Amino acid sequence: MSDFSAPESAPIPDDRAADTAPEASRRSRPKGEPRFPDGPAPDPAGSHHERRIRSFQPRRSRVTTSQAEYLQRLWPKWGLDIDGLRRLDLDEMFDGLPVVLEIGFGMGEATAQMAGDDPATGILAVDVHTPGMGNLLGLADRNGLTNIRVANGDAIILLREMLRPQSLDGLRVYFPDPWPKKRHHKRRLIQPEFLTLAAPSLKPGALVHCATDWEPYAEQMLEVLTAHPGYENTQEDGGYAPRPAHRPLTRFEGQGLDKGHVVHDLLFRRTG
Repeated sequence: MSDFSAPESAPIPDDRAADTAPEASRRSRPKGEPRFPDGPAPDPAGSHHERRIRSFQPRRSRVTTSQAEYLQRLWPKWGLDIDGLRRLDLDEMFDGLPVVLEIGFGMGEATAQMAGDDPATGILAVDVHTPGMGNLLGLADRNGLTNIRVANGDAIILLREMLRPQSLDGLRVYFPDPWPKKRHHKRRLIQPEFLTLAAPSLKPGALVHCATDWEPYAEQMLEVLTAHPGYENTQEDGGYAPRPAHRPLTRFEGQGLDKGHVVHDLLFRRTG
């Protein structure tokens, strides 16, 4: 799982079982022609910004025929590339709804369920997994969800270059890649530097919600969030929170619970 990857949720079906695009069709695309001319760019920020250690690992997997169709048809309406070259007007994009940023949504099932359960909140969902983007657009289309926008690329660039101050009402990071090897811990997303970067885009009182089933990463999350002056724990005991009702119990999470995994939720509030 990548750092921009969330687990699947059971209630809303997806189309991952659909037939994949025919091999002949893939071979017929001329060399150098974009895979999805009207869809997400393969490297939206390009060389505009410095290369750095990334907290995500893009996953390469086949896009189904239906996912490709949703990308082509709906990307111009509900998608955006994180190119770092413009400021986003979230009020205009979401028709004045409060907006929560979700970093990593996997195949989008949990995101679609949360959007359906709370249509009064907009979700700006960021990932780098093309099949997941197509799947989430399809879920939104089939379920009449107009409060989702899908962003393709690096969330760091989005936060640093493209969001206006105090434009977000919340931040969600569910089941990010734990990067378990010690030499890879620097790739973990939830670090003091990331929290400092995210803080200006969050309104005072905005809720930061993280969840993980990797115990050492949960401990790190709790440590860095507690130590950061821009955030305060919503739990009086200073510890982990019960899973809130708005976060769906996913198949991935259920399988982990069956194996004895412990899932930790962290709910912190933006101060100031």
